[in-house]
Amino acid sequence: MSKKAVCVISGGMDSTLCAYKARELGYEIIALHFDYNQRTMQKERKCFNQICDELNVAKKLILDVSFIADIGGNALTDTSLEVPKTGLSDELPITYVPFRNGIFLSIAGALAQKEQCEAVFIGVVEEDSSGYPDCSEEFITAMNKAINLGTSDESIKLITPLVHLSKADIVKESVRLNVPLELTWSCYENSDLACGVCDSCRLRLNGFKQARISDKIAYKQDI
Repeated sequence: MSKKAVCVISGGMDSTLCAYKARELGYEIIALHFDYNQRTMQKERKCFNQICDELNVAKKLILDVSFIADIGGNALTDTSLEVPKTGLSDELPITYVPFRNGIFLSIAGALAQKEQCEAVFIGVVEEDSSGYPDCSEEFITAMNKAINLGTSDESIKLITPLVHLSKADIVKESVRLNVPLELTWSCYENSDLACGVCDSCRLRLNGFKQARISDKIAYKQDI
């Protein structure tokens, strides 16, 4: 492979499919994962390592960005806040981690420049998601411009192959590419049995149901 890409992989199914898409497009993957003291940090890191093994990733990096938890203001890092389990609404949910993807992409851009990568892949989803502002196509376009200006490198491209897909589309595409979805984790709260009722579990379960495919991970409760 002559081209390289940084792939931001959380351990969830969106970022995992995104990495598989990068491989399908012929990129050598440099896998990047972030620990930010989120509730399911250990589980997500385990998933990341297993996914890297499946992808035969030669180079991977796990970075401590626990300052995100120090900033606080979200239910993923602050256990005094309750993870919502009543379904999606039009309001910005308390599970939104302020500017998380902006922080992740800034670091990924630095790594891409250092490793002489042509691209950064991130599995943001705008159409069928919790409505986080840093998952929009407009935001990604602006971040790409900022990275290019800040690195003086116009060749680094942010690639978001899932941004306009539904969760059902993501499940179907994952099956097509033989993505091991059973190794991925979506639950915001639990690390043993997925709760089944947080926003992320609901989106995942609905995606599998609409795709008419069975999810192989275990749930404490199924909506």
